[in-house]
Amino acid sequence: MTALLEVDNLQTAYGASQVLFGLSLVVQAGEVATLLGRNGMGKTTTVRSILGLTRPQGGTVRFRGERIDTLAPDRIARMGMAVVPEGRQIFPNLSVQENLLAFAANRNGSASPWSLDTVFALFPRLIERRRNMGNQLSGGEQQMLAIGRALMTNPYLLILDEATEGLAPLVREEIWLCLDRLRAQGQTILIIDKYVQRLMRLANHHTVIERGQVVWRGDSAQLGADPGLWQRYIGV
Repeated sequence: MTALLEVDNLQTAYGASQVLFGLSLVVQAGEVATLLGRNGMGKTTTVRSILGLTRPQGGTVRFRGERIDTLAPDRIARMGMAVVPEGRQIFPNLSVQENLLAFAANRNGSASPWSLDTVFALFPRLIERRRNMGNQLSGGEQQMLAIGRALMTNPYLLILDEATEGLAPLVREEIWLCLDRLRAQGQTILIIDKYVQRLMRLANHHTVIERGQVVWRGDSAQLGADPGLWQRYIGV
């Protein structure tokens, strides 16, 4: 079976500073996968390389069977890949509704595509904020909007970079419950986050990186059986 996303031997640098050293990652359709590691170990660079925002110096990235590591970011996005970036990056001078409608597309050809109504059903808090500008929202509301905006493109693959970073515990749990619902609906997701205990309940498999290289990969049962491993590579 062809993987939805297949990253092989990825090598990426910023000028003379190399960040990724032969990193490989596979995400199958319909699964939830994680990319784990301490800050500064190459997680966001991996995402940027996948999305075409930073050009790799070596290796390949394939999406839906097609090689994409030489394509422009807008072309990759139109193929059905959406990201919830670190820092959310919503439009501050657009309303919640305008932020959502600006990205509306049906890139995966769904018979029941995401709409304003279905996003508001997923995040009821956004209904009462629909006329508010992006810069009038709390951090948690901005994250909900960023996820809803990505879903409005109806992606094959949803990537979340620091899915719950900086959120209050109750809001964080709302995001986890949302991701549980998306998983149950069959949405393929790649998540970067530090809350390993919660990720083990959500994800099918995990890839741990250290200094731009994969140091471990396995499923939740294997990760849970060796807490010393994730404390060594993920804990602060």
